[in-house]
Amino acid sequence: MGQRATGRVGNGVGFARLILIGSGVLALVAGCGGPEANAAVHEPAPAPTSAQHRPAPAPADAHVPPIPPQPSTRQPNPPPPRSFTVVASGDVLLHTGLWTQAQRDAAAHGKKGYDFSPMFASVKPVVSAADLAICHQETPYGAPNGPFSSYPIFNVPPQVAKTLADVGYDSCSTASNHSIDKGYTGVKRTLDTLDAAGIKHAGTARSAAESATPDLIRVGDVTVAQLSYAFGFNGLHRPKGMPWVANLIDVDTILRDAHRAREAGADVVIVSLHFGTEYQHAPNSYQLTVVHKLIKSRDIDLILGHHAHVVQPLEKIGDKWVVYGMGNEVSNQTQSPDTSDGIMPRFTFTEVSPGVFKVTKAEVIPLHMWLGPTKRLYDIPAAMANPKTSRTIKNSCLASLKRIKSVIGQRGAFADGLVLVGANLL
Repeated sequence: MGQRATGRVGNGVGFARLILIGSGVLALVAGCGGPEANAAVHEPAPAPTSAQHRPAPAPADAHVPPIPPQPSTRQPNPPPPRSFTVVASGDVLLHTGLWTQAQRDAAAHGKKGYDFSPMFASVKPVVSAADLAICHQETPYGAPNGPFSSYPIFNVPPQVAKTLADVGYDSCSTASNHSIDKGYTGVKRTLDTLDAAGIKHAGTARSAAESATPDLIRVGDVTVAQLSYAFGFNGLHRPKGMPWVANLIDVDTILRDAHRAREAGADVVIVSLHFGTEYQHAPNSYQLTVVHKLIKSRDIDLILGHHAHVVQPLEKIGDKWVVYGMGNEVSNQTQSPDTSDGIMPRFTFTEVSPGVFKVTKAEVIPLHMWLGPTKRLYDIPAAMANPKTSRTIKNSCLASLKRIKSVIGQRGAFADGLVLVGANLL
C-alpha cells in the first residue's frame, strides 16, 4: 500500500503542551534561562477537555479497502468486416498455333511435350494475388500425348491445366458450346485433369450426384459457390440418359441451383454464363433477358459472361455487377483485331452486414493476346511498364487498351464506379 497523508490534528493533551512549551520559550527569552522559566515547563497539565474523547486516528499502516474499479464506458473496437477479391478471365481457347508455341517453349528448356507457362506468365502476378481466381476452360482435354484437334471439334493438350494452377487459378467454369465435343469421355478426362491439378470446376459433371452437389469454394472464412451454364452445344446432344453431363442455361434451373447453394452454406454465389453473339460487342436480347431475371435473385451476387470472343460491357444493376463478356484470355483467332482483346475483372466483396456481402470495388485489368512469332498473353499495364517489352508489342497493347475502354463502359459502368487499370496510359 502507499503511504497515507501525515498532516492530521493531535489530541487535547498534546495541544496544551504545545501552548506551555510556547510560554516557556517566551519566559526563556525574557529571563535569559532563569529558574522560573524552567519551572514553567514542568507545570501540571490542565484538566482534560472534550477533545480527549475524539477517536484516535488510524495508524499509518492500517488496511484501507481498495476502491472497486469503475466499469469502462469505452466500447472495444469492432473487428474489420470480412472482405475478399475475385479475379475472373475469359476463354481459354486453345488452337493448334498455341500448343505449337507450347512445344517450342518446352524445347527451349530442353524438355519434351508442352509448356504453357511462358504464354501465361504476364498475368500470374494479378491472378495469384487474388483471393479467388476463376478461369473459363472452354475446350475439353485430350490424352497427354494426343491426338489433338482444334476447331470445330476441340481436343486440346491437358498440360495447360498445370499452368493454370501454377498461375494461380482456383476454379474454372467448364460449361461451354464445346463441352461435349468429345462426349462423356472428354468431359471426364477434363475434370479428372483439373482435379489432379488442384483446380475446382463447375458446369460439367461425371455423374448425376456430382451435378447435384453445389460447387463450394472456401475463401478464407467465406464460402463461395460457383455455377456454370452454356447456351447450347453447337448442335451436339448430351449422351442419352446423361442430361447432367453439361449444364444448359435455364433461368428456373439456375435460380433453383443458386438457392440450393445458399442452403449448402454459400455466402456468395457467382454464376458463369457462356452466351452472346460471337464477335459482337453489344449484349444481345437473350443475354439481357437472362441477366435481368437472374440478377434480381437475392441468391445471386455476380454474373460472369464469356463466349463472344470479343470484350462486351460491364453493367451495375441495382447493387450487383454483370460482366456480359470477358473476351478471349488466350486464343489464336485472327478474325479481327478485337479478338486479341480480353479483360480480367477484379471485384472486392465486403461484408456490409452480418452474412451479407456486396461488391465495394470493381476494376478491369486489360489483356492483349500477341500473335507475333512468339505468342504471348500480356497484362497490358504490366507490359507497358516493362522496359523489356518491345515498342511493337507496346503499340499493339495500347491499341487493345483503347478498344477495351471504348466498350466496357457502354452500359454506364464508369459512372457507377468501374476502374480501368491502366486507363492513364491512353
